[in-house]
Amino acid sequence: MGTDEKYIKACLNLAKRSGNRTSPNPLVGCVVVKDGRIISKGYHKKFGDLHAEREALAKLNYQAEGATLYVNLEPCCHWGKTPPCTEAIIESGIRRVIIGMTDPNPKVRGKGIETLKEAGIEVRVGVLEKECKYLNRGFIKWIQSGIPYVIIKWAQTVDGKIATINGESKWISSESSLRYAHSLRAFCDAVIIGKNTLYKDDPQLTVRFVKGHNPKRVILCNKIEIKRDFNVITYEPNNTWFFGTSIDKESKELLIKKGVRFTILKEREGNLDLKEVLSILGQEGITKVLVEGGRRIIGHFIKEELFDEISTVIAPKVMGSGISAVETTIASKMDEVKKLYLYSVRRLGEDVLLVLINPQSLSFLS
Repeated sequence: MGTDEKYIKACLNLAKRSGNRTSPNPLVGCVVVKDGRIISKGYHKKFGDLHAEREALAKLNYQAEGATLYVNLEPCCHWGKTPPCTEAIIESGIRRVIIGMTDPNPKVRGKGIETLKEAGIEVRVGVLEKECKYLNRGFIKWIQSGIPYVIIKWAQTVDGKIATINGESKWISSESSLRYAHSLRAFCDAVIIGKNTLYKDDPQLTVRFVKGHNPKRVILCNKIEIKRDFNVITYEPNNTWFFGTSIDKESKELLIKKGVRFTILKEREGNLDLKEVLSILGQEGITKVLVEGGRRIIGHFIKEELFDEISTVIAPKVMGSGISAVETTIASKMDEVKKLYLYSVRRLGEDVLLVLINPQSLSFLS
């Protein structure tokens, strides 16, 4: 790995610290280097805070004569919640700027780079570009389409089962895989489950095994019926959002009393319109969602081509008869089988993690 690559990698590691707190802004990290050593670091901590470049330069009192600035995303050149980062870079005396990827936002796209070049600063773009795009895949899709990037996640045995024939699933995967699952929650702005998962598991859907902030909890139903105090209602109720095609009077009164948000949509072919749900979430500035189940919800996201990525943990276990991850029929013939792009493979303790991309979503990463 070359010098520029090493420092862009450092920017990516800094950017990841923010998890889901910057949305709808991207994850950005920055380091300032002079005489072969890092003299300042910064990252965009949460929406509305200083951008990474300004945070790093502020620690130097905006004095960085002759230094090189590394950042994983093109610096902004327009006024938003904060002043343009290009302005601070130019005024600080930075001599060289290394950028991981161009900003897909039309307000910035290429303009930040040109502004720096016009000021006489040497600029290099495209260092670890693949890694930079993958980190901000949610931001890229949201900017281009207004729809969040959808990650589907499940853990299974080597023979493809997510639970025993009696529905027992704790725990198929290892502790390392459990931490990974919670890191995905901390990365995404919202986590989605269906009504059956709510009733069967009564999950908390919070971040517990890693550091991070809880995502918004989205529950998809046809008819919203609340029969007891579920965890998503009693804990952080204002962070829970129900979508349904109808709601009974008692449930409506309870959700209003608890401060739980709910939205009623028209049916589409007898089901909740998932595309409309994603559109509404996108309008709220949600750029990344994690679909955790159950089998029916997962199946519909796949069948309707409303997913971008599948993250599958495979445990070295054999179950035989059991429950598979996808309930819905996707294909009845081999030439109808959904083909995926294998993006990465790595070990998680004793398990194996496969990250698979929907081919239609590869444009966000290329």
